[in-house]
Amino acid sequence: MAHKHQFVKLNDGYFMPVLGFGTSSSIEVPKSEAERAIKLAIDAGFRHIDSAYIYDNEEEVGKAIRSKIADGVVKRENIFCTSKLWMTFLRPELVQQALEKSLKKLQLHYIDLYLIHWPVGLKPGEELLPKDEHGKVLFDTVDLCATWEALEKCKDAGLVKSIGVSNFNHRQLEMILNKPGLKYKPVCNQVECHPYLNQCKLLDFCKSKDIVLVAYSALGSQDYQLWSGKNLPVLLEDPVLCSLAKKYNRTPALIALRYQIQREVVVLAKSFNEKRIKENTQAFEFQITSEDMKIIDGLNRNVRFLSPEL
Repeated sequence: MAHKHQFVKLNDGYFMPVLGFGTSSSIEVPKSEAERAIKLAIDAGFRHIDSAYIYDNEEEVGKAIRSKIADGVVKRENIFCTSKLWMTFLRPELVQQALEKSLKKLQLHYIDLYLIHWPVGLKPGEELLPKDEHGKVLFDTVDLCATWEALEKCKDAGLVKSIGVSNFNHRQLEMILNKPGLKYKPVCNQVECHPYLNQCKLLDFCKSKDIVLVAYSALGSQDYQLWSGKNLPVLLEDPVLCSLAKKYNRTPALIALRYQIQREVVVLAKSFNEKRIKENTQAFEFQITSEDMKIIDGLNRNVRFLSPEL
């Protein structure tokens, strides 16, 4: 069953489900697993599916969504599908064709939300992480304001309903917001956010500008240690979260998800396990006290699970 009324209104008038299903995974996970997990998530009540060109799973995401539409489980208008513009497509002339590539893979007529994935340009071409002969990443100088104008045109063309950004800091957001002739504000900023990196300053800034903060890696992520090579703490084994989980008779994951919902953060939950996918939808079934919310706030230690070494 879908969770009724659990939506946030975006600054362009559209509505986004506050609990989303994340689909990024390590290369060890077969693509068929992504399709299976998304079908399970839709059955469990998830209506917000988060994907990206770089995840290389848009075909599977589209198949899963179309399969559930064909089965009569959902209608297209009840699914909120996100994809993201990769760093090699940030030149304005490449934006629409990148979006059209994603639409073709998804086999959808429109995307609900399209995000600039990272505020950094890489050299355009077939390689998604272009490098020179010495293994050094090849960057591209791009004007993010011009990229944003190209996204605005995609919205006007009806290819996407809402447009936003990801991994932007407040200065980069201000650059877009202060752009002369701005037609549409970003509806959201999707960033890494969890009790060890609670992004309280960025959240306050986004709220003041009517921009929704969307949290990825909300349950921590051991996958991304491959990027950083760091030995990072396991969020869901945190003694405070485990103690609160016992108190509320919930899992540590549900405490981490509920924490974000009560902060008015849209939160992405990622799992390939059927039991946990179903469990994660219980984030609407309980309330954390304000005292316990402050305790979770106190866990912040500015730990990033995703810090790609570009």
